[in-house]
Amino acid sequence: MAAALDSVRFSILDRSRVRRGQTPAEALRETVEFARASEQWGYHRFWVAEHHSVPGVAGTAPTVLAAAVAAATTGIRVGTGGVMLPNHQPLVVAEQFGVLDALFPGRVDMGLGRSVGFTDGVRRALAHTDADDFDARLSELLDYFDAGRGGVHAGAAEAAPVPAFLLATGSGALRAARFGLPLVIAPVSGAQAMLDAIERYRDRFQPSTQAERPYVVVSTTVMVADSTAQARRLLLPEAWSSAYSRTRGEFPALISPTEIETLSMTDRQRRMFTAAVGDQIHGTEDEVAEALEQLIAHTGADEILVHTSTFDRAARLDSHRRLARVVGLS
Repeated sequence: MAAALDSVRFSILDRSRVRRGQTPAEALRETVEFARASEQWGYHRFWVAEHHSVPGVAGTAPTVLAAAVAAATTGIRVGTGGVMLPNHQPLVVAEQFGVLDALFPGRVDMGLGRSVGFTDGVRRALAHTDADDFDARLSELLDYFDAGRGGVHAGAAEAAPVPAFLLATGSGALRAARFGLPLVIAPVSGAQAMLDAIERYRDRFQPSTQAERPYVVVSTTVMVADSTAQARRLLLPEAWSSAYSRTRGEFPALISPTEIETLSMTDRQRRMFTAAVGDQIHGTEDEVAEALEQLIAHTGADEILVHTSTFDRAARLDSHRRLARVVGLS
Protein backbone atom coordinates (compact mmCIF):
# COMPACT_ATOMS: atom_id res chain seq x y z
CA MET A 1 0.00 0.00 0.00
CA ALA A 2 1.32 3.42 -0.95
CA ALA A 3 2.30 5.84 1.78
CA ALA A 4 -0.10 8.48 0.41
CA LEU A 5 -3.11 6.29 1.14
CA ASP A 6 -1.80 5.69 4.64
CA SER A 7 -1.67 9.40 5.33
CA VAL A 8 -5.34 10.30 4.94
CA ARG A 9 -8.68 9.36 6.41
CA PHE A 10 -11.44 7.79 4.32
CA SER A 11 -15.10 8.50 4.99
CA ILE A 12 -18.48 8.01 3.31
CA LEU A 13 -21.30 10.32 2.25
CA ASP A 14 -24.58 8.59 1.50
CA ARG A 15 -27.47 10.42 -0.17
CA SER A 16 -30.08 7.69 0.34
CA ARG A 17 -30.60 7.27 -3.39
CA VAL A 18 -33.86 5.63 -4.43
CA ARG A 19 -33.82 2.93 -7.09
CA ARG A 20 -36.71 2.38 -9.46
CA GLY A 21 -39.16 0.05 -7.76
CA GLN A 22 -37.88 0.99 -4.29
CA THR A 23 -39.71 3.11 -1.71
CA PRO A 24 -38.06 6.02 0.12
CA ALA A 25 -38.50 4.08 3.38
CA GLU A 26 -36.50 1.20 1.94
CA ALA A 27 -33.75 3.58 0.80
CA LEU A 28 -33.51 5.14 4.26
CA ARG A 29 -33.27 1.77 5.98
CA GLU A 30 -30.59 0.81 3.48
CA THR A 31 -28.62 3.91 4.53
CA VAL A 32 -28.64 2.75 8.15
CA GLU A 33 -27.50 -0.75 7.17
CA PHE A 34 -24.81 0.75 4.97
CA ALA A 35 -23.55 2.76 7.94
CA ARG A 36 -23.25 -0.40 10.03
CA ALA A 37 -21.17 -2.04 7.32
CA SER A 38 -19.03 1.08 6.87
CA GLU A 39 -18.18 1.03 10.55
CA GLN A 40 -17.14 -2.60 10.36
CA TRP A 41 -14.89 -1.83 7.40
CA GLY A 42 -13.13 0.94 9.32
CA TYR A 43 -14.29 4.16 7.66
CA HIS A 44 -13.78 7.30 9.75
CA ARG A 45 -17.10 9.12 9.18
CA PHE A 46 -20.52 8.39 7.76
CA TRP A 47 -22.42 11.46 6.60
CA VAL A 48 -25.92 11.91 5.21
CA ALA A 49 -27.27 14.65 2.94
CA GLU A 50 -30.17 17.06 2.62
CA HIS A 51 -32.42 17.15 -0.46
CA HIS A 52 -36.00 18.31 -0.76
CA SER A 53 -38.72 17.22 -3.23
CA VAL A 54 -36.25 15.09 -5.20
CA PRO A 55 -37.83 11.80 -6.36
CA GLY A 56 -34.51 10.00 -6.56
CA VAL A 57 -33.28 10.96 -3.08
CA ALA A 58 -34.92 9.93 0.20
CA GLY A 59 -32.70 11.98 2.54
CA THR A 60 -34.79 15.04 3.40
CA ALA A 61 -34.06 15.42 7.13
CA PRO A 62 -30.33 14.91 7.71
CA THR A 63 -30.21 15.42 11.47
CA VAL A 64 -33.03 12.91 11.97
CA LEU A 65 -31.31 10.37 9.73
CA ALA A 66 -27.95 11.04 11.40
CA ALA A 67 -29.57 10.20 14.74
CA ALA A 68 -30.78 6.88 13.37
CA VAL A 69 -27.33 6.13 11.99
CA ALA A 70 -25.63 7.02 15.26
CA ALA A 71 -28.06 4.83 17.22
CA ALA A 72 -27.33 1.89 14.90
CA THR A 73 -23.53 2.21 15.20
CA THR A 74 -21.07 2.42 18.07
CA GLY A 75 -17.92 4.31 17.14
CA ILE A 76 -17.92 5.75 13.63
CA ARG A 77 -18.32 9.53 13.45
CA VAL A 78 -21.73 10.57 12.14
CA GLY A 79 -22.77 13.82 10.54
CA THR A 80 -24.23 15.73 7.65
CA GLY A 81 -22.92 16.55 4.25
CA GLY A 82 -24.63 18.82 4.78
CA VAL A 83 -27.36 20.76 6.43
CA MET A 84 -28.22 23.60 4.05
CA LEU A 85 -28.18 26.64 6.29
CA PRO A 86 -30.33 28.93 4.08
CA ASN A 87 -33.19 26.48 4.67
CA HIS A 88 -33.06 26.59 8.48
CA GLN A 89 -32.89 28.99 11.38
CA PRO A 90 -29.40 28.86 12.95
CA LEU A 91 -30.82 28.41 16.46
CA VAL A 92 -32.76 25.32 15.40
CA VAL A 93 -29.69 23.84 13.71
CA ALA A 94 -27.59 24.46 16.84
CA GLU A 95 -30.24 22.87 19.05
CA GLN A 96 -30.50 19.80 16.83
CA PHE A 97 -26.77 19.20 16.77
CA GLY A 98 -26.49 19.93 20.46
CA VAL A 99 -29.02 17.20 21.17
CA LEU A 100 -27.24 14.81 18.81
CA ASP A 101 -23.91 15.42 20.51
CA ALA A 102 -25.47 15.01 23.96
CA LEU A 103 -26.88 11.63 22.95
CA PHE A 104 -23.77 10.49 21.05
CA PRO A 105 -20.90 12.44 22.63
CA GLY A 106 -17.73 12.87 20.63
CA ARG A 107 -19.15 11.29 17.48
CA VAL A 108 -21.12 14.06 15.77
CA ASP A 109 -20.01 16.32 12.89
CA MET A 110 -21.88 19.34 11.55
CA GLY A 111 -21.36 19.62 7.80
CA LEU A 112 -22.95 22.84 6.49
CA GLY A 113 -23.82 23.95 2.99
CA ARG A 114 -25.13 27.00 1.17
CA SER A 115 -27.34 25.40 -1.48
CA VAL A 116 -31.02 26.24 -1.59
CA GLY A 117 -34.03 24.31 -2.86
CA PHE A 118 -33.87 22.73 -6.30
CA THR A 119 -36.84 24.69 -7.71
CA ASP A 120 -38.68 27.93 -6.96
CA GLY A 121 -41.58 25.94 -5.50
CA VAL A 122 -39.30 24.08 -3.10
CA ARG A 123 -37.61 27.31 -2.05
CA ARG A 124 -40.96 28.89 -1.30
CA ALA A 125 -42.08 25.83 0.67
CA LEU A 126 -38.90 25.96 2.74
CA ALA A 127 -39.30 29.71 3.28
CA HIS A 128 -35.57 29.89 2.82
CA THR A 129 -33.63 33.11 3.20
CA ASP A 130 -31.41 34.71 0.63
CA ALA A 131 -28.19 32.72 0.38
CA ASP A 132 -26.35 36.05 0.28
CA ASP A 133 -26.78 36.36 4.06
CA PHE A 134 -25.00 33.06 4.61
CA ASP A 135 -22.05 34.60 6.46
CA ALA A 136 -24.34 36.18 9.05
CA ARG A 137 -26.26 32.92 9.53
CA LEU A 138 -23.07 30.91 9.84
CA SER A 139 -21.64 33.35 12.38
CA GLU A 140 -24.87 33.17 14.40
CA LEU A 141 -24.86 29.38 14.34
CA LEU A 142 -21.27 29.13 15.56
CA ASP A 143 -21.99 31.64 18.33
CA TYR A 144 -24.62 29.31 19.79
CA PHE A 145 -21.91 26.72 20.35
CA ASP A 146 -19.89 29.25 22.30
CA ALA A 147 -21.87 31.35 24.77
CA GLY A 148 -25.13 31.96 22.99
CA ARG A 149 -26.25 34.92 20.92
CA GLY A 150 -27.98 38.04 22.19
CA GLY A 151 -29.07 36.33 25.38
CA VAL A 152 -30.45 33.31 23.47
CA HIS A 153 -28.96 29.91 24.29
CA ALA A 154 -29.11 26.61 22.38
CA GLY A 155 -29.20 24.28 25.36
CA ALA A 156 -26.93 21.27 24.96
CA ALA A 157 -25.04 22.93 22.11
CA GLU A 158 -22.96 24.94 24.59
CA ALA A 159 -21.83 21.87 26.53
CA ALA A 160 -19.49 20.48 23.86
CA PRO A 161 -19.09 22.38 20.57
CA VAL A 162 -19.77 20.15 17.58
CA PRO A 163 -17.04 20.19 14.89
CA ALA A 164 -18.25 22.23 11.91
CA PHE A 165 -17.26 21.65 8.27
CA LEU A 166 -18.11 23.89 5.32
CA LEU A 167 -19.15 22.40 1.99
CA ALA A 168 -17.92 24.83 -0.62
CA THR A 169 -16.68 25.40 -4.14
CA GLY A 170 -14.92 28.35 -5.71
CA SER A 171 -15.24 31.50 -3.59
CA GLY A 172 -16.86 29.42 -0.84
CA ALA A 173 -13.41 28.09 -0.02
CA LEU A 174 -12.42 31.60 1.04
CA ARG A 175 -15.38 31.64 3.42
CA ALA A 176 -14.12 28.44 5.03
CA ALA A 177 -10.69 30.07 5.37
CA ARG A 178 -12.13 33.23 6.89
CA PHE A 179 -14.20 31.34 9.46
CA GLY A 180 -11.37 28.91 10.20
CA LEU A 181 -13.38 25.82 9.26
CA PRO A 182 -12.42 22.54 7.61
CA LEU A 183 -13.23 22.61 3.91
CA VAL A 184 -15.20 19.93 2.06
CA ILE A 185 -14.78 20.34 -1.69
CA ALA A 186 -15.49 18.43 -4.88
CA PRO A 187 -14.29 19.05 -8.46
CA VAL A 188 -17.72 20.17 -9.65
CA SER A 189 -16.28 22.93 -11.83
CA GLY A 190 -13.24 21.00 -12.97
CA ALA A 191 -10.08 19.70 -11.34
CA GLN A 192 -8.05 22.88 -11.80
CA ALA A 193 -10.76 25.05 -10.28
CA MET A 194 -10.79 22.78 -7.25
CA LEU A 195 -7.00 22.93 -6.91
CA ASP A 196 -7.05 26.74 -7.15
CA ALA A 197 -9.77 26.94 -4.49
CA ILE A 198 -7.83 24.66 -2.15
CA GLU A 199 -4.70 26.77 -2.60
CA ARG A 200 -6.59 29.96 -1.78
CA TYR A 201 -8.14 28.28 1.24
CA ARG A 202 -4.76 27.25 2.64
CA ASP A 203 -3.14 30.60 1.90
CA ARG A 204 -5.85 32.61 3.69
CA PHE A 205 -6.85 30.25 6.47
CA GLN A 206 -7.39 31.96 9.83
CA PRO A 207 -7.09 29.64 12.86
CA SER A 208 -10.21 29.39 15.01
CA THR A 209 -11.63 27.42 17.90
CA GLN A 210 -12.90 24.99 15.25
CA ALA A 211 -9.55 24.33 13.58
CA GLU A 212 -5.98 25.43 14.24
CA ARG A 213 -4.83 24.68 10.69
CA PRO A 214 -6.38 24.13 7.26
CA TYR A 215 -8.10 20.78 6.84
CA VAL A 216 -9.21 19.67 3.38
CA VAL A 217 -11.77 16.96 2.70
CA VAL A 218 -12.02 16.06 -0.99
CA SER A 219 -15.34 14.52 -1.97
CA THR A 220 -15.33 12.12 -4.92
CA THR A 221 -16.97 9.06 -6.42
CA VAL A 222 -15.04 5.81 -6.24
CA MET A 223 -16.13 2.52 -7.80
CA VAL A 224 -14.07 -0.66 -7.45
CA ALA A 225 -14.87 -3.80 -9.43
CA ASP A 226 -13.23 -6.81 -11.09
CA SER A 227 -12.50 -4.84 -14.26
CA THR A 228 -12.40 -1.27 -15.51
CA ALA A 229 -15.34 -1.95 -17.82
CA GLN A 230 -17.44 -3.38 -15.02
CA ALA A 231 -16.68 -0.47 -12.72
CA ARG A 232 -17.56 2.01 -15.46
CA ARG A 233 -20.85 0.25 -16.16
CA LEU A 234 -21.78 0.43 -12.47
CA LEU A 235 -21.39 4.22 -12.66
CA LEU A 236 -23.91 4.61 -15.49
CA PRO A 237 -27.05 4.97 -13.29
CA GLU A 238 -25.69 7.93 -11.33
CA ALA A 239 -24.21 9.50 -14.46
CA TRP A 240 -27.56 9.31 -16.24
CA SER A 241 -29.36 10.71 -13.19
CA SER A 242 -26.95 13.66 -13.22
CA ALA A 243 -27.39 14.31 -16.95
CA TYR A 244 -31.17 13.98 -16.68
CA SER A 245 -31.39 16.40 -13.76
CA ARG A 246 -29.33 19.04 -15.53
CA THR A 247 -31.48 18.87 -18.66
CA ARG A 248 -34.91 18.13 -17.18
CA GLY A 249 -34.75 19.81 -13.76
CA GLU A 250 -35.51 16.68 -11.76
CA PHE A 251 -33.40 13.95 -10.16
CA PRO A 252 -35.00 10.63 -11.14
CA ALA A 253 -34.79 7.32 -9.30
CA LEU A 254 -31.80 5.23 -10.34
CA ILE A 255 -32.36 2.78 -13.18
CA SER A 256 -30.27 -0.18 -14.31
CA PRO A 257 -27.32 0.07 -16.72
CA THR A 258 -29.17 -2.26 -19.07
CA GLU A 259 -32.04 0.20 -19.35
CA ILE A 260 -29.70 3.17 -19.73
CA GLU A 261 -27.90 1.48 -22.62
CA THR A 262 -31.20 1.46 -24.57
CA LEU A 263 -32.05 5.12 -23.96
CA SER A 264 -32.19 7.75 -26.67
CA MET A 265 -30.31 10.78 -25.38
CA THR A 266 -30.08 14.26 -26.80
CA ASP A 267 -26.60 15.43 -27.82
CA ARG A 268 -26.44 17.60 -24.71
CA GLN A 269 -27.48 14.74 -22.45
CA ARG A 270 -24.95 12.44 -24.09
CA ARG A 271 -22.13 14.94 -23.49
CA MET A 272 -23.09 15.39 -19.85
CA PHE A 273 -23.56 11.67 -19.36
CA THR A 274 -20.16 10.83 -20.85
CA ALA A 275 -18.43 13.54 -18.81
CA ALA A 276 -20.11 12.36 -15.60
CA VAL A 277 -18.75 8.86 -16.07
CA GLY A 278 -15.28 9.94 -17.12
CA ASP A 279 -14.78 12.27 -14.15
CA GLN A 280 -15.15 9.48 -11.57
CA ILE A 281 -12.48 7.26 -10.04
CA HIS A 282 -13.20 3.70 -11.08
CA GLY A 283 -11.52 0.46 -12.02
CA THR A 284 -9.77 -2.48 -10.43
CA GLU A 285 -8.26 -2.25 -6.96
CA ASP A 286 -4.83 -1.39 -8.39
CA GLU A 287 -6.26 1.24 -10.75
CA VAL A 288 -8.28 2.87 -7.99
CA ALA A 289 -5.29 2.90 -5.64
CA GLU A 290 -3.20 4.67 -8.28
CA ALA A 291 -5.93 7.22 -9.01
CA LEU A 292 -6.41 7.97 -5.32
CA GLU A 293 -2.67 8.40 -4.82
CA GLN A 294 -2.66 10.96 -7.63
CA LEU A 295 -5.68 12.78 -6.21
CA ILE A 296 -4.09 12.99 -2.76
CA ALA A 297 -0.74 14.10 -4.21
CA HIS A 298 -2.39 16.86 -6.28
CA THR A 299 -4.72 18.17 -3.58
CA GLY A 300 -2.80 17.43 -0.37
CA ALA A 301 -6.13 16.18 0.99
CA ASP A 302 -6.35 15.32 4.67
CA GLU A 303 -9.41 13.16 4.04
CA ILE A 304 -11.34 11.60 1.16
CA LEU A 305 -15.13 11.60 1.39
CA VAL A 306 -16.50 8.91 -0.91
CA HIS A 307 -20.00 9.28 -2.37
CA THR A 308 -20.95 6.47 -4.73
CA SER A 309 -24.37 5.45 -6.01
CA THR A 310 -25.40 2.70 -8.40
CA PHE A 311 -28.44 0.61 -9.16
CA ASP A 312 -26.82 -2.63 -7.96
CA ARG A 313 -26.83 -2.47 -4.15
CA ALA A 314 -24.62 -5.53 -3.69
CA ALA A 315 -22.04 -4.12 -6.10
CA ARG A 316 -21.93 -0.83 -4.21
CA LEU A 317 -21.33 -2.59 -0.91
CA ASP A 318 -18.64 -4.73 -2.51
CA SER A 319 -16.96 -1.62 -3.93
CA HIS A 320 -16.75 0.04 -0.51
CA ARG A 321 -15.52 -3.17 1.08
CA ARG A 322 -12.79 -3.46 -1.53
CA LEU A 323 -11.89 0.22 -1.17
CA ALA A 324 -11.45 -0.25 2.58
CA ARG A 325 -8.97 -3.01 1.82
CA VAL A 326 -7.19 -0.97 -0.85
CA VAL A 327 -6.54 1.95 1.50
CA GLY A 328 -5.67 -0.24 4.49
CA LEU A 329 -8.78 0.20 6.64
CA SER A 330 -9.47 -3.51 6.87
